[in-house]
Amino acid sequence: MRYLLADSIIGVKAGEKIRGIKNIVMSEDFLEYHFPRNPVMPGMLLLEALVQLTGWLEAASSDFRNWFLLSKVRSSRFYGFSLPGDQVELAVELSPRSEPDNRVYTGIAMVEGKKKASAEFEGETLPFEEIEDIDGQRRFFSLLTRDGI
Repeated sequence: MRYLLADSIIGVKAGEKIRGIKNIVMSEDFLEYHFPRNPVMPGMLLLEALVQLTGWLEAASSDFRNWFLLSKVRSSRFYGFSLPGDQVELAVELSPRSEPDNRVYTGIAMVEGKKKASAEFEGETLPFEEIEDIDGQRRFFSLLTRDGI
């Protein structure tokens, strides 16, 4: 199973930062088991949403030549639960400590101005064409950013 955890991208500054939205809906299957009769979005899926958004930043910044591949989570903190009906605001920024071969990012997930998760993570870029159809991903990115709609 593959989870696509960014429902929309609301801002990109190439090579620097990206912002997106994840809407949590009751029908998502991971809520059935986490936790039974008390559904919350798993914190690690919030982290995954930040990493996926980082991939879109790398793609948009490289004319869809590169994607981000996570290698290490340097730090992460979770501050509360994200529940069905929440709209999670995601923000990722390239750290000044980044190097061309080892990209470092910081990310934050918030609901109604309240921090739910934060992380610093690192990884490398890999050729996007090795993992996805580039034209299809450009169209999907256009949908996520609402370009041309």
